[in-house]
Amino acid sequence: MNGNLPHFDVLPTHIGFIMDGNGRWAKRRGLPRGEGHKEGAKVFKKIGEYCADVGIRYMTFYAFSTENWHRPRQEVAGLMELFTEYLSDGELRLGDNETRQMRLHFIGRRDGLPAELLELIERAERKTAMYDRVHVNIALNYGGRDEIVHAVQQIAAQVADGSLAPADITEQTVADRLYTAGQPDPDIIVRPSGELRLSNFLTWQSAYSELWFSDVLWPDFTEQDVNRVIEDYAKRSRRFGGV
Repeated sequence: MNGNLPHFDVLPTHIGFIMDGNGRWAKRRGLPRGEGHKEGAKVFKKIGEYCADVGIRYMTFYAFSTENWHRPRQEVAGLMELFTEYLSDGELRLGDNETRQMRLHFIGRRDGLPAELLELIERAERKTAMYDRVHVNIALNYGGRDEIVHAVQQIAAQVADGSLAPADITEQTVADRLYTAGQPDPDIIVRPSGELRLSNFLTWQSAYSELWFSDVLWPDFTEQDVNRVIEDYAKRSRRFGGV
């Protein structure tokens, strides 16, 4: 851990990161898009560890959406290989997770993912399941609308078998069936790269999230950018529909 960390009087409990701009970062440098994704993976590790060190308890990183399957086949294959390599290397970094008490959760549909990657996902979740200080969600093969559909299907099945009455369905009923069940909604969602949209990220959970946009491409995102996010968050007034 870094011993020269800034102190913040106000901290968000949960930050969501849309890791965008890897391809453009590579293109500006005359590199293949895959090189941008590799650099983005390094930044994911750096930012995740920094957030843990300054006291952020929950983070969600948007790694691969349900729509990303429509990208060129070679790019998708490269991303799957990168995820597999990252988790394989992660076996060597278990000490870091233990020091920071970081628990890994992978949210999203698991069907369609390569068998080797699925095995590594399950292993990473199992080996960090005892930690509770920091929770890191990695949204992989994830879509916000798809998540809601998945939750509604579970509710519909319970209504059909008589274990749940339609009149008893509440917002909490839905929330309890999301991939993030039991976790607080994100206080602020960060999207670098200059895009001004959420792109199907945490659609239900972001109803009252603060939003923070930047022109910085994800591979150039730094700890100082995280500091700016936290400082900006501290100045905002969150009323949740009240006065």
